[in-house]
Amino acid sequence: MNNRLLQADVQNYIQAHRQELPATIALRKSPFSDVSSSELAAQIDGWQRCVSKLPTWAFSEQIVYPPKLNLEQCSSEHTALIKQQIIRKGARVVDLTGGFGVDSCYMAQHAEQVTHCELNENLSEIVAHNAQVLGVKNLHCISGDGIAYLQEQADDSFDYIYIDPSRRVSQSKVFLLEDCEPNIVALQELFFAKSDRIITKVSPLLDITQALRSLKHVTNVYVISLDNDCKELLFIQKRGFEGDPLISAIRLFKDQLQEFSFRMVEEKSLRSEYRTPQRFLYEPDVSVVKAGAFKSVAKEYQLGKLHLHSHLYTSDNLISDFPGKAFEIMEVFPFGDLKRKKTFAKANITTRNFPLKVEEIRKKFKIQDGGQIHLFFTTDLEDALTVLVCERR
Repeated sequence: MNNRLLQADVQNYIQAHRQELPATIALRKSPFSDVSSSELAAQIDGWQRCVSKLPTWAFSEQIVYPPKLNLEQCSSEHTALIKQQIIRKGARVVDLTGGFGVDSCYMAQHAEQVTHCELNENLSEIVAHNAQVLGVKNLHCISGDGIAYLQEQADDSFDYIYIDPSRRVSQSKVFLLEDCEPNIVALQELFFAKSDRIITKVSPLLDITQALRSLKHVTNVYVISLDNDCKELLFIQKRGFEGDPLISAIRLFKDQLQEFSFRMVEEKSLRSEYRTPQRFLYEPDVSVVKAGAFKSVAKEYQLGKLHLHSHLYTSDNLISDFPGKAFEIMEVFPFGDLKRKKTFAKANITTRNFPLKVEEIRKKFKIQDGGQIHLFFTTDLEDALTVLVCERR
């Protein structure tokens, strides 16, 4: 870390130019002999990325930002808060793949101590500095291999092991836990020797069922979305646990948190009720869909499904606390009647279990994006292509 970045003249320059394009700063001659243009650009780019993702960092003075890849890969403050709530007060935690340290800093607010392991020496130094700036006194930063560090510790040294294995190996994305680095499947015996609980953060692209086959003693699975964008999966393991894990879809939106939980064995035993479109239509949040709570959410809110594969729901009465979006159905008609029956200059379009993509529909029927009308293109109970004209509720 270039400590010159912390000096008042450099900090003033960064603050004065932080609304500018980082690329412009990078091409401009640096006014400082010991701070390069690229370093200045990286700090400005980092601040801009953190304004919405990490506002605590962005609006604290003397924060140093790492390269953009580290910021792209780190958790947001919203999702870091979930990990903080998972661990118990006064716990001993080790973060084996610390990165920019957002999760570590949030867990430290509940923990007695968090050990942050990071291979990149420069990044480790940045995290240690920022922790001091943020007043996180119980974060202990170690520059080195987290797995090697863990192997040197006595058994049961920690209450929680937290790990976010890399999903990019040899510059290629991988989608199986066994292919991530480190290979957490192969390391489970080591982990359970050092701690009785493991928290693993993985990509939302990972198949939950496949992961449950690979990981032992899983007690909980958290599917976390932010503004209907699935951000991450968390698998919680407890030494010796045997049973069906509780799966929770956590929906973060408009500074609110909504949680829907179920067990897979119950989901499989349920039978769906199918209905023709009634007065209201419901589109579940992406966290509910990723979690696979298709029948459980229908039972909980007493809804009917439009089709086995559509994952759209309906009811006569408005369910205001449904975990997703609710619409009032204004009209329903066959897809074949769209051109003859209606002309929509502008509408929001969603397709579910439908052969055409959204852009294909827009182009074919000359419908611009936006407006108050929501058009759902789907398949009904008779396997007929159908259009539902709705308004948001």
